[in-house]
Amino acid sequence: MNRILTSQTPDHKGEIVAIAGWVHTRRDHGKITFLDVRDKTGLVQVICTPQAQEAYETAQKVRPEWVIQIEGTVQERPKGTHNANIPSGSIEIIAKTIIVLSQAKTLPFAIDTDGYEIGEEKRLQYRYLDLRRSRLINNLSARHRVLQLMRGFLTKEGFVEIETPVLTKSTPEGARDFVVPSRLYPGTFYALPQSPQQYKQLLQVAGIERYFQIARCFRDEDPRADRQPEFTQLDLEMSFVVQEDVMALNEKLLIEIVQTLYPEKEIQEIPFPRITYKESMAQYGTDRPDIRKDKENKNLLAFCWVVDFPFFEKDENGGWTFTHNPFSAPKPEYMPDLLAKKNIENILTTQYDVALNGSEIGGGSIRNHTPEALEKVFEIMGFETERIHKNFGHILEAFSYGAPPHGGIAWGFDRFISILQQEPSIREVIAFPKTGDSKDLMMQSPSELDPAQLKELSIATSNPSTSLKTRK
Repeated sequence: MNRILTSQTPDHKGEIVAIAGWVHTRRDHGKITFLDVRDKTGLVQVICTPQAQEAYETAQKVRPEWVIQIEGTVQERPKGTHNANIPSGSIEIIAKTIIVLSQAKTLPFAIDTDGYEIGEEKRLQYRYLDLRRSRLINNLSARHRVLQLMRGFLTKEGFVEIETPVLTKSTPEGARDFVVPSRLYPGTFYALPQSPQQYKQLLQVAGIERYFQIARCFRDEDPRADRQPEFTQLDLEMSFVVQEDVMALNEKLLIEIVQTLYPEKEIQEIPFPRITYKESMAQYGTDRPDIRKDKENKNLLAFCWVVDFPFFEKDENGGWTFTHNPFSAPKPEYMPDLLAKKNIENILTTQYDVALNGSEIGGGSIRNHTPEALEKVFEIMGFETERIHKNFGHILEAFSYGAPPHGGIAWGFDRFISILQQEPSIREVIAFPKTGDSKDLMMQSPSELDPAQLKELSIATSNPSTSLKTRK
């Protein structure tokens, strides 16, 4: 007999069905044992009586979180006992057979609560158990629904989903890179991408014109409470566009996500307000302003665009560095200043950030699409010609073969979902997150490598327990 889900049981009244799942609770009432059985869609109540002796005896033995399979008859619950809080609340199953598929030890914590009361380290250590709680299942399901809507929307808008490499080249783009040693080429390293920035621009040179990707990104940053060393972006790029084109398409997508999947939520203002960086800093003291008129309303979403960012700012050594990324183009009226490398402190960029309730959820820009303009950016940052061509020669050469004007954006997808789900941290909407200090407590990583593996990679470490063995 084919298994059905617990949520489907009300459609089979009077029929014998098979279900399978985890024992959520067991209750003994005289000669009747009640089992609440849970699968990914919810709970169903199972009744075990001595009339089915073998099933009844098995029910006496099972414990919470055992995995069982049940065959039984679906019947209407007695009048006054319906449970409107679950999809199967109008029915119950009279067990005929129960098969124990696996047993479970006592769990290290309860999973029938929202989990906020449990220490996060313990929850992450046993994340596969933590994920059994309905709140997290709902979060991951919501994440899936948003991803599906985005894919459908962008496909209709003429975008092509393309995967870009995870093993790439280390280039100075902001945060530190995670590096991967090459066994075949000793002493050389790949880098994990901080974003698909250069690849998506090269796809525009290739003539793709409209690209998107649900991209995994990696940044070796210092510990922060709501950051992850690996995270997910919605990444997209478009050719033959100006700033307004990219902003309008993304605003349309954000509105569709909310109105389709979160109809209970209210967008404070459509179209989204536009605020200049200067205005935002003066009025709110931040470039990701919270413009909600009622911060007590949990279902109020206040989107806004922040524009007219300065292109450059002074770094800690007194030189110039970029505020967004080095591939941004200045606003058209400032292009002569960029090419002349003058009036640097006043050059404004085409960067646009979208903020939601005080968090930046996305940022992008129109890009420099000529090698001359991009090279000037690196010169302003103090890069010597040799370094420019060593790190970025590939994209400069690509632009020399005819590059269309293009621009794009990347959303911090984890952060966006956490706000929609009203969660306090992005870790609540990621299946297997790391701690705030970048540890995976479940897999116990990062961890040391076997000395033989280090030797094969031609790596010696400063850890005496491994490096001395490696050098033998």
